[in-house]
Amino acid sequence: MNPAPPTREPAAFPADREVLHRAVERLFGAPDAGSVAAVCETLLSDWHVRARLGWRPLGVEEAPFTAGRMELAEDPQGLRVLVLEPESPLSEPLRERLAWFGRLAGTRMRQQAETARLYEAISRLALAERLQRALFAIAEQAGTERNMGEMMRSLHAIVGSLMYAENFYIVLYDEATDSVRFPYYADAADRDPPSPERSVPLSDLEHSLTWNLLKGGRAMMGSIEELNRTVPDRLVLIGPDCEHWLGVPLLREAKVVGGIVIQSYRADTQYTTQDRELLCYVAQHVQAALEKRQAQAELERRVADRTAALREANRVLRQQVLQRQRGERLQAALFRIAELASTSEGLDTFYSAVHRVIGGLLYARNFYIALVDEDSGQLTFPYSVDEVDNVPAPRLHGRGATEYVLRHGKPLLADSAELERLTTLGEIQRQGTHSLCWLGVPLVWGEKVMGVLAVQSYTPEHTYNERDQELLTFVSYHIANALQRKHTAESLKQAYAGLERRVTERTRALALANRDLREQIAERERVERRLKYETLHDSLTGLPNRTLLLQRMEQALERYRGEPEEGGFAVLFIDLDRFKVINDSVGHLVGDDLLFQVGGRIRACLKTRDVVARLGGDEFAVLLEGIVDPATAVAVAERVIGELQVPFRLGAKEIFTSASIGVALPGPHYQKPEELLRDADAAMYRAKDEGRHRAAVFDDRLRREALSLLELESDLRRGLARNEFVPFYQPIVALEDGHVVGYEALLRWHHPDRGLLAPGEFLIIAEEAGCAESIDWQIFEQVCAQAPALLGKDGFVSINVSGRHFRLPDLDARLLALLAEHGLPPRQVRIEVTERALLDNPAQVKRILENMRSRGVRVALDDFGTGYSSLSYLHQYPFETLKIDRSFITELPREGDGQGLAVVRAIQVLADSLNMLVIAEGIEEEHQRQALMRVGCRYGQGFLFARPQPIGVWLPADPTPAVA
Repeated sequence: MNPAPPTREPAAFPADREVLHRAVERLFGAPDAGSVAAVCETLLSDWHVRARLGWRPLGVEEAPFTAGRMELAEDPQGLRVLVLEPESPLSEPLRERLAWFGRLAGTRMRQQAETARLYEAISRLALAERLQRALFAIAEQAGTERNMGEMMRSLHAIVGSLMYAENFYIVLYDEATDSVRFPYYADAADRDPPSPERSVPLSDLEHSLTWNLLKGGRAMMGSIEELNRTVPDRLVLIGPDCEHWLGVPLLREAKVVGGIVIQSYRADTQYTTQDRELLCYVAQHVQAALEKRQAQAELERRVADRTAALREANRVLRQQVLQRQRGERLQAALFRIAELASTSEGLDTFYSAVHRVIGGLLYARNFYIALVDEDSGQLTFPYSVDEVDNVPAPRLHGRGATEYVLRHGKPLLADSAELERLTTLGEIQRQGTHSLCWLGVPLVWGEKVMGVLAVQSYTPEHTYNERDQELLTFVSYHIANALQRKHTAESLKQAYAGLERRVTERTRALALANRDLREQIAERERVERRLKYETLHDSLTGLPNRTLLLQRMEQALERYRGEPEEGGFAVLFIDLDRFKVINDSVGHLVGDDLLFQVGGRIRACLKTRDVVARLGGDEFAVLLEGIVDPATAVAVAERVIGELQVPFRLGAKEIFTSASIGVALPGPHYQKPEELLRDADAAMYRAKDEGRHRAAVFDDRLRREALSLLELESDLRRGLARNEFVPFYQPIVALEDGHVVGYEALLRWHHPDRGLLAPGEFLIIAEEAGCAESIDWQIFEQVCAQAPALLGKDGFVSINVSGRHFRLPDLDARLLALLAEHGLPPRQVRIEVTERALLDNPAQVKRILENMRSRGVRVALDDFGTGYSSLSYLHQYPFETLKIDRSFITELPREGDGQGLAVVRAIQVLADSLNMLVIAEGIEEEHQRQALMRVGCRYGQGFLFARPQPIGVWLPADPTPAVA
């Protein structure tokens, strides 16, 4: 402490000297700045000075400045100044005395500041010393041999020596499993502390204080309310509520691996910032101690595991050595037994040698072999060595221990007590001298127990155990095999003589069998050749069939690929014209004879190396070798056509026929012979289309047409799957005023590449591909679904039903079910059929149409006048409407009457007489409408009124058609 500076006491008033001395004494006894200010207040009161005394922060001027104000003393500890503000001006002597006393007060406050600094330094020094001792203790705990629980309690005590830590726990976090464990937990209020060995998923503690400490990775301190304001989410309290809580994380390489928490349940005990910083510092050393202790424990565990593993490996190794020694002895014994079995010495020598081998493995002073004689059924003892008894005589099966093993077929290891027990139970009857230990194992060959191998002991020094039983059992298998080989060798000698005799007889029989077998093989080869010929040739004409032709074409195609210029060939596809008519008129027998003669004539037109084949029916194919240009192939085809023009004499009849021939030549694009045959077939159809009785060569145009047809067929099937077929609606109007009375649904195809296609561009191909019916039903489905919105409550929609659909007996049921499914009244539907649809199965067509007419569906005869136009159709079938074909409408004259108008007038008169409606199709000119109105036709459709459009075009107009 610095000495007080000397000061000169001012001249005092005589009456105030005693007051001044008391004030000075109290001043130097004041413990703090507040006491100094109190002494000054008392002195001012004693001197009757009316003034206000207060503190002002150091370095801050107050405004406004008060006259007569005095700064008495400065408090360096609190960084403030003691200021005197008198109510009235002070005399100069009094101001001097007050200034002198203020200097004393400043000196005293400087002394107090110095003393406080010294006390603080001493306190920090003591705290540092305690902290150092605590850290040494923590480091010492890491090296002690005490268990983890004792070490944790010691760490608790160490932290308790630095701050209040009655309630203390350590939590460890495992990032790999996202779980926590509480290795130490001391809490005065928690009655259910967590187990130190059990790991808890961190998600079970979500939003708790511990969870926030581990997730935040920073120290947390405060009351529950304060902590609740600092965390991002609302706290979830687990366990008793505390008054104050302090937790710091345990870090390893900037990652949170745990935490240390202390908490207070006392209202008068709270933690300070110094406690938090101290606990953070201590936590680093605790973490190091825990890691060191855990590493030491892990090392000790590994050393213990390694020691135990080495001890176990050493034990196993010793056992393996012993086992190997036993195995070597056993292997030598087995080799010896196998060697004995292969020698030509007698059985007595073999038995003695076996006894010596077993004696090298276990105690066998008393040993015998018992065998069952298969002829007599007796139990014999071919070998026996015993210290007490003689060799047992053969006997019938009794109740001895040997018979017990024979009956059960399993080993018997019995001491005297076990033998007595079996005797008491009646399982055995003891014979001869009683042994103290008896071991017998069965001898098994051919899955039958044929004998017993037994050893016994009469003294307690030699006993047998389970290992001896296992050893003798194992050896018994090899002895049994050796005995079996010995007995088998004797049997073989006897069998060899009989075998040689039987071999001689068998050789003679095999020679006879071989002769028969050769005859059977020759017959089979003949049958195979015949079957092969029949497989590759036509049974009617004897010509090669499609299979043989394709094989020869494949060979020709291979030669062509190797030598295109010299390996040329051509394929002719021949089809007889009007063969079906001939076959149906004169009969199949004559037709078969015709086919036979046709094959012969075609063969006569060819060279020897050419191949003519019948493909089936009236179709033939020819492979011409050495063809280099199409002209040569066409010349051969025309020669065949000319030859087939010559009349055929079939019995008493003379038959005329002709042929159409398609020619195909190879090219680089052909990969399979079937492709050539396909193109020749296509060329043949072209020849038929051009008038028959001719030949046509397959060229690029035909190839493009075939590819186009193939692509179109594929597109049709894909279009069906993608619902590309849609109905377009053309209005049917009243000719007088043009108002709409109904619609006809017409098929259109939204092709993805070729745009919108009309039926004429694809319908024929669809019929040939067999998908036309599916397209129609797709249109029927859409029309029934769209018609309610299109028609409203009045009007009708017409759908075209082709003759193919009438082949199905349930067509009417399917159509009516479709109408019911979409809620479309039958009276708003008309089906249009052509006269061609009435030709096939007219009874079934009539039944279907009458059933639908009875249900309310109207029926229209489409394209009337272009077919047979039979009046019987109108009489027999329930038609309600006639539709005049557009070919008659286009012939209507602009002025006057003509033949076309007369035909239309006749149709109209006929319909009127039968009470039928007439609808004219294809009206495109105004004069046509006028002409139709003159003859009394009331309804029509055509481009004059509207083109077919999708339903979206007609829906906005909201038509309200009248009933036709």
